[in-house]
Amino acid sequence: MFKKHFSLFLAILSAGIILSSCNRGGNSVSEELPEGMHGVSVIEVVQTSNYTYLQVLENSTKYWIAITAREVKPGDVLYYTDALEMKDFHSKELNRDFPLIYFVQDPSTSPDMGNNSKNSHTTAEQVSGIEIEHVEGGSTLAEIFSNKDKFSEKKVLVRGLVVKFNQNIMGKNWVHIQDGTGDGKNYDLTITTQDVVKTGDIATFEGTVYLNRDFGSGYAYDIIMEEAKATDIKSQQPE
Repeated sequence: MFKKHFSLFLAILSAGIILSSCNRGGNSVSEELPEGMHGVSVIEVVQTSNYTYLQVLENSTKYWIAITAREVKPGDVLYYTDALEMKDFHSKELNRDFPLIYFVQDPSTSPDMGNNSKNSHTTAEQVSGIEIEHVEGGSTLAEIFSNKDKFSEKKVLVRGLVVKFNQNIMGKNWVHIQDGTGDGKNYDLTITTQDVVKTGDIATFEGTVYLNRDFGSGYAYDIIMEEAKATDIKSQQPE
């Protein structure tokens, strides 16, 4: 009788473990993480042309994130520190509404992500060896950054290499450009536009420069170009 009851107990315990694993929907992230870092396991993957939408599990909470399109599979573990919260977001490509989704800017497969200051997302990593033929009548990033008060609320023309591009966040596209110049640690200009470019393009942007813009969720910029038009776009990527 004892053996029979013990066998039944083991069967119930085994079933409970399997069910618990299914409910988690992915590998748990159990290691101690630095403050501000999130570790999530992937439950569901939905691919589109520009973004990979992921349902993830963090501790006991399931939610959706979006990252720039890349190969991800259920069970993968990702880490991030930088995400923009979007409520009632509608994906035109999926024709789907997300009551809450986070657009993650710095997904990584490793928790060792280097220096993650809370405003690290407002600049992109510096690219070396950039050579840009600057547009006539335009300004370099060094000129803009070193004389930002002069350029505040003025229309500015600038040409640079697109080093980062995020589409359709808060109703606009977000571009980071560099032109090989800068002022100290300021070498990367964020631009908002309705136009579409690609990382690796060289393009001319004309827009209005604003200072001290705060879009919430930690997205604060000392200087930003808004409502820009992109012209003379040249792809630097192989055909």
